[in-house]
Amino acid sequence: MITVLLVDDHHVIRSGLQSLLDAADGITVVGSASDGAEANDEYQRVRPDVVLMDLSMPGVDGIDATTAITAIDPAARIVVLTSFGDRQRVTQALDAGACGYLLKDAAPDDIVAAVRAAAAGGSPMDARIGAILLAERAERGGGTEQRGTDGAQLSERELEVLGLVREGLLNKEIGRRLGIAEKTVKAHLTRIFARIGVQDRTQAALWAERSGLFPTK
Repeated sequence: MITVLLVDDHHVIRSGLQSLLDAADGITVVGSASDGAEANDEYQRVRPDVVLMDLSMPGVDGIDATTAITAIDPAARIVVLTSFGDRQRVTQALDAGACGYLLKDAAPDDIVAAVRAAAAGGSPMDARIGAILLAERAERGGGTEQRGTDGAQLSERELEVLGLVREGLLNKEIGRRLGIAEKTVKAHLTRIFARIGVQDRTQAALWAERSGLFPTK
């Protein structure tokens, strides 16, 4: 059973999402919150498999709530569900640790599918958000951060994980090699996939091979 925490300041939206998800096979809503501070407390109480997170809320917003939750649990699976699709909010949400990003006009079936994908370790993205990410990657060409050949920004730890994926190591093996939990490896991979615009570890390994970031053996 996939457990879900709903975070939105509108009761009607939370109620509608709960009805939608509780009616889906193998999914149940275990908690809800109306702002970011409450979301943090509720996350620690119920430890859901997936969080559906609004961004614009009074008090603590969805970006800060995502940051707080992923600081406690780096493997948290947070899917943003918002009305805002501008580039700044998208990049802020992903940098805060969100694994997916949907717009509120998404079809009900797409929301259910996104919850399943996030629980399985995927990075569900609205197609319009994917276009924004690709545009951002194309514009990142001359900064000072460490980048791949197409401009994708990766942290040192993300580069370590990606390098081991390129070598063919499984998540458990990567965790042992780096001294981190397997869930943390999955969290890093989610962010890597979003940053470099791929859907799975095979595509990530191919991207790494072609990126020029890693020495040829």
